[in-house]
Amino acid sequence: MMKTMDCLFCKIAAGNISSEKIYETQDAMAFLDINPISKGHAVVIPKKHSQHLTQLNQDELGLLFDAVKQVSLMIEKGLNPDGFNIGVNQGKTAGQAIPHLHVHVIPRYLGDGGGSLHSIISNPPDESIEETARRLR
Repeated sequence: MMKTMDCLFCKIAAGNISSEKIYETQDAMAFLDINPISKGHAVVIPKKHSQHLTQLNQDELGLLFDAVKQVSLMIEKGLNPDGFNIGVNQGKTAGQAIPHLHVHVIPRYLGDGGGSLHSIISNPPDESIEETARRLR
């Protein structure tokens, strides 16, 4: 895990780098994405450094997703989108550019040209879903 003093999002959380902060609690904060793909595209982070979702305990995860809910409500009220995509890119292969867990809250608007989460990859499994389920259990 990277040292927090080297982490861009830890620096933002500490106030050492400016951002368009829209929400903050003791445990989480949200700011507008610097390269938005939609009006209101926000990033929600835990203030505690963790690279992956699986590194947070249940309480920390709950606090993070409470923040995601609040940010979604703020965007809904302020921008009136037609929907949302909410997601996490975990790992470089999945497109995680900053190695600090962050949840994208992306407002969607009719006719915006985007798709569902199913549209981001096309790599069907080479085994049945039953076999995959057996592996996971």
